[in-house]
Amino acid sequence: MPLHKISDSVLVSRYIKGEEANLEILIHRYQHRIYSFIYSKVQNKDITEDIFQDTFIKVINTLKKGTYREEGKFFQWVMRIAHNLIIDHFRKLNKKATIDTFENFDIFDIIGDDTLNVENKLVKEQVYQDVRNLIEELPGDQREVLIMRIYKDMSFKEIADITDVSINTALGRMRYALINLRKLIEKHQIVLHAQ
Repeated sequence: MPLHKISDSVLVSRYIKGEEANLEILIHRYQHRIYSFIYSKVQNKDITEDIFQDTFIKVINTLKKGTYREEGKFFQWVMRIAHNLIIDHFRKLNKKATIDTFENFDIFDIIGDDTLNVENKLVKEQVYQDVRNLIEELPGDQREVLIMRIYKDMSFKEIADITDVSINTALGRMRYALINLRKLIEKHQIVLHAQ
């Protein structure tokens, strides 16, 4: 049978049994998609290569330990490992770098933005900070979906694949994240516009 027709689960099974070349086939099969995904999040070639290598080191270690239990979902499993390593990367950065990951999202795109005078600009900056702080208070699964959707501009299909849930679950988490964010805004009495 041609190599490209052999299923992931067969290749994984063969690798676990000691046939090392099978892992190379799997890496070759998905390397472009995984590398592109990592790069789209970190926007840095060196960091992308580090995370890509760390992803497959984790894959190898898990397979060698015999703890891999996701037959038929190899690609999604590897993507989840890569996704978690990307999150770890951003967590390790200092607070300023973490804030920079939120730069793509502008709450004022949603609520409207008139021409701002100096005072209003200061208010706007404070609201940015307040909203970022509130997002940190959301439950982990809701915060993750909100950041991927709004800050990273990912589709719900991509979010579902990476977090290994259905699209409906991803949509539900987003809905609850927005509901809870509104409640937090009310609770903390944050005004989302200049007076």
